[in-house]
Amino acid sequence: MITCLIFDLDGTIGNTEPLCLEAFHQAVEPWAGRKISDQEIMDAFGPSEEGIVRALLQDHREEALHDYIQCYKEMHDAICPAPFEGIRELLSWAREQGIHIAMVTGKSQPTSDYTLHQFGIASYFEWIENGIAEKEIKPEGIRNVLKQLDIPAEQALYIGDKPGDIQAAREVGIPIASACWAGAADEQALREAQPDHLFTTVPQLTDYLQQEVQN
Repeated sequence: MITCLIFDLDGTIGNTEPLCLEAFHQAVEPWAGRKISDQEIMDAFGPSEEGIVRALLQDHREEALHDYIQCYKEMHDAICPAPFEGIRELLSWAREQGIHIAMVTGKSQPTSDYTLHQFGIASYFEWIENGIAEKEIKPEGIRNVLKQLDIPAEQALYIGDKPGDIQAAREVGIPIASACWAGAADEQALREAQPDHLFTTVPQLTDYLQQEVQN
């Protein structure tokens, strides 16, 4: 029985990864004085944006982080104006069923809050755990959600788009559904990491959850 859905954000709720990459390029490259590849940025993902900036720059980190947040907000509607198709309907259905909805993301609070408000879905989330600069802390975040909402691990489902999300869920001992609906999703890597479930569209996930509730 699933009583709590815990979502990742980038690549799961919305296709925000291209927005993040472009914001890092525009904000960090002027301070770095060089071009930075998408792969270099993605290799630093895991900690919050502050941690990513730390990995990319030795100096002017505070200025670059400020510029990043500004760029992220200014470009948001042009690059990622809406969540993935079916997300709003899934969240609405889950709330109608009395299912708890939470989020554990590596993003910082300023950017995650901004995205959820721009998407018009912030009110669905009862609890949000954000990342920190020092390291990735998704397992700790998931544990805190379960504690705060008083949910047994076996009654929760984490939904994320990266193999690392599978590892985090395994560490905590909760079921994991891989979100493989973003254009950049690596289905082979996700399958090799052996999630409990893998869905290539949001409606597929919704259908699965509806069947679970009926049973």
